[in-house]
Amino acid sequence: MILPIIAYGDPVLKTKGKEIAPDYPKLEELIENMFDTMYSAHGVGLAAPQVGLPIRLFIVDASPMAEDEEFAEEEINQLKDFKKVFINPRITEETGIEWDFNEGCLSIPDIREDVKRKPALSISYVDENFVPHIENYEGVAARIIQHEYDHIEGVLFTDRLSPFKKRILKGRLTNISKGNIKVDYKMRFPLKK
Repeated sequence: MILPIIAYGDPVLKTKGKEIAPDYPKLEELIENMFDTMYSAHGVGLAAPQVGLPIRLFIVDASPMAEDEEFAEEEINQLKDFKKVFINPRITEETGIEWDFNEGCLSIPDIREDVKRKPALSISYVDENFVPHIENYEGVAARIIQHEYDHIEGVLFTDRLSPFKKRILKGRLTNISKGNIKVDYKMRFPLKK
């Protein structure tokens, strides 16, 4: 089932997610619905707060990015099979020299900005079967994880922009929260009358 994506301005997007247990109600159905929702909106990642749930869960499927010819072959190979469920994740380390990459967000449609992040990370998490993992990622895969991880920490990519850039975007962000925007996927707007 396709769920509405929560738009910028809703307090759930600024809430730090809580850890969940294996007996979380209808978890398998939620994960399936999140993948359906993400695919319907043409995204490569989706966090539970974006569907209204302040829990530590996000999903990724970067295979559509593997068709982008601007990436090196090594990056493409990493992205084409990068479909995962991250539950109760903790980024334990981020390393390297920060680099800019143009990011967007399904909760903030039609706004894309360059965001600085470190190029490599280590993350511990459990998968959909609650099997624990400790893994390392770099490049675009790390970037996707960092973006989604921010969501479960109550941080949006716009929070990482300069004060000047935030002022420039303020009107557009307000319009998004009011629903004054055209999107081709289901959304819920916090200030829509």
